[in-house]
Amino acid sequence: MRPSARARHERRPVPGRLVRGVYLPRAADAGAFSLATYGIPMLVLATTGSAVWTGLAFALEWIPRLAVVTFAGTLVDRHGAARVFRLACILRALVVLAAAVVLPVQSGGPEVTVMVLAAASGGLNQFSYVAAETTGADASRRAGSRAHRVQSVLLGVDQTALLAGPALAGLLVQWTGSTGLLTMCAAFSLLAAVLTPRQLALRKTSSPADAVPVPGLRAGWSVLRKRPALAWLVGGLVVSNLSVGVLQAATPVIVVQQLGHSTGSVGLIWSAAAVASLLAVAACRGAISRWGLWPVGAVSATVAAGACLAVAQATTYSMYLVLVAVLMAGEGGLTVVLRTLRSHLIPAQVFGATLALTILLLLAPFPLAGLLVAVLPPDRLGQALGICAVVQALALTVTFARLRTLPGLRPAHP
Repeated sequence: MRPSARARHERRPVPGRLVRGVYLPRAADAGAFSLATYGIPMLVLATTGSAVWTGLAFALEWIPRLAVVTFAGTLVDRHGAARVFRLACILRALVVLAAAVVLPVQSGGPEVTVMVLAAASGGLNQFSYVAAETTGADASRRAGSRAHRVQSVLLGVDQTALLAGPALAGLLVQWTGSTGLLTMCAAFSLLAAVLTPRQLALRKTSSPADAVPVPGLRAGWSVLRKRPALAWLVGGLVVSNLSVGVLQAATPVIVVQQLGHSTGSVGLIWSAAAVASLLAVAACRGAISRWGLWPVGAVSATVAAGACLAVAQATTYSMYLVLVAVLMAGEGGLTVVLRTLRSHLIPAQVFGATLALTILLLLAPFPLAGLLVAVLPPDRLGQALGICAVVQALALTVTFARLRTLPGLRPAHP
């Protein structure tokens, strides 16, 4: 029996409820997430003056995120997205406030404190991210034919946070030290927790099997084996992400210690990169509809690899800023191709499991990148980035040469 128009209207989320229940908590959490992700490595460098500790902090932000991603999904299914989201935000606020109190009065070395801060905030960021993504997916399903509007608003929220967060973090570290950055991060976290509606915490697991992470990962591997186009693209992007990770981990050291600029200048680089990525994403949507996935992906890969090779040779701050922005524009195009291909090739009944696996694979290079920055002398970071860029270019060339022979990237109208 078809649902009545009244029933469909009742299930459709009211715009005001979306703003209060989904968009505002997501915006507050995205602000805290961006400040922590980009600000903590800057804070570590400003506090310790050490490239080694900066690289280790970057690695310790990402290792917990990899470790808890499947557990976070299980908790969300069992206890509800809002409950997990609220608890993660409160705990993150407590952690950063404790660090804000301890760091200014700490008599000994601050290394242990900032390492604990990096690890704890990284893990809690992943819990809030998984919960926020689940809430957004639920809102999209309730929106029915208007689901794309919900997702476009959520994407705009995330991109705005990526645009403003790094610049704000850099300025706070430069002018207020640890206190300003961590207090602002805690304020955004508490705001996100307060804004989250309690009634959304009633969401439960649809079936017991959904809450078991190991079979889910096995299902994801099965999908990748049966979808070679997706497997090749994910493999190429895993290699590419090593270059991106080294770039992110090394940028505070390169900009501050080698190019002689401030932490605020580091934040400006990532804000410019966010603008470039947002413009690339917007352009790629229309380009994919007109020319298809493979041409857009190949062009994006060429732009990303070429810019990464060039940024390793940059000798001035302005050149570095422009090339990083171009690189992240190429990465933005590759992200659009990946998400479109996932929607084409992953069966709906195992989409979550396969998505979790691809997240694990794509994030795996980031802690390795942090460790590379930690063990290498600061004056060798440019050479390391250049080597990673060569490997990235080779990997993406092989990937897209192979993808040209596969049917997965042929659909031109996703």
